[in-house]
Amino acid sequence: MKNELEHERIVRTYRQWSGGGALPRYERLRPDFLRQSLDCSTGFGAMLRRTVGRDLAALRVLDVGCGTGAFLRQLIDWGANPANLTGTELLAERLDAARRNTAQGVHWHLGGLEPIPDGSADLISAHTVFSSVLADDARQALAAHMWRILRPGGWCMIFDFRYNNPRNRNVRRLTRAELDRLWPARERHYRTLLLAPPLARMLAKAPHLVPETLATLLPPLRSHFVFMAKKDDAPS
Repeated sequence: MKNELEHERIVRTYRQWSGGGALPRYERLRPDFLRQSLDCSTGFGAMLRRTVGRDLAALRVLDVGCGTGAFLRQLIDWGANPANLTGTELLAERLDAARRNTAQGVHWHLGGLEPIPDGSADLISAHTVFSSVLADDARQALAAHMWRILRPGGWCMIFDFRYNNPRNRNVRRLTRAELDRLWPARERHYRTLLLAPPLARMLAKAPHLVPETLATLLPPLRSHFVFMAKKDDAPS
């Protein structure tokens, strides 16, 4: 019951956001957004190459809270087979947009993870999903569902916020300690990335070297992280 209420709160919050005044800040062609998209792609690609390897063609992927499908389209560009990809989403309108804008063959699921079979994914990802889940028990339940769906030897990929946003009480950061509790794997990788959005917006017209240098020399200014945990292989 608590998790159902949390789902309803998330859906209500995102529907309000999608029609609100915050949208111009996330306009896709803003210079700062384009830079951050490039930095994300670079960080994700490096992590995937380090973990699942260079060849994504046979990789079975589940993207939780896939939104309009951006990460799945990125994987297709990198060689993933659309037929091996699944996106889940709580908002029907976002899933409709993902279906329209993504290659045919991708599987789409509206709702929670309960119907997804155990061990059916080699890689399961959640990008800025957990920060929208405020209740600890709901976070724990979602992480447990993801771990169940992941096959032994597969990888979980989390991209999210390092810091709380004082202007947005509908999100809550993930700490490194919490990540380690939710996914107690023996093999884990963690990398910070992205200059904090307020700074990135201020420096939008500056040469790319300026924000890049700040993010490189001052790691505390990086607002996001990508974390990957490997599910232990099944005992032989």
